[in-house]
Amino acid sequence: MIYQLVLGTFVITVNAIFQAELFSAFAQKLEKVIVHLRRVFRRFTNTATIVICVLFVMAVQTVNVWVWGLTFYFAGVFSELEPSLYFSLVSFSTLGFGDIVLDEKWRMLSGLAAANGLLSFGWSTAYMVELVRRTQ
Repeated sequence: MIYQLVLGTFVITVNAIFQAELFSAFAQKLEKVIVHLRRVFRRFTNTATIVICVLFVMAVQTVNVWVWGLTFYFAGVFSELEPSLYFSLVSFSTLGFGDIVLDEKWRMLSGLAAANGLLSFGWSTAYMVELVRRTQ
């Protein structure tokens, strides 16, 4: 149990660092992106900016899911990468289909992945609200 808590806490920390750094870097470049989009899309600048922001936020979430998926795979929870990524995605998104269930010795990791996803999506929502506000 302690190993799962330490491993899960480490993965959450790594994901928080990735997300913070990627969000910060994107926010610093956003003004330049908007200026370029105004030249290209004119009237549809806000729409284009929002679409780019959504795709960027989804890319960040994808990185988070991959980090969890690779953790499950390399920790030996799954013997193949595809089920590791699939389980990571359904856990991180808090969907939790239940068609794949972790062995009792690993099940705490699924809760940590879900908690990480819940916080990450909340943070992403707040970030998107701020980005949309900046485009207006």
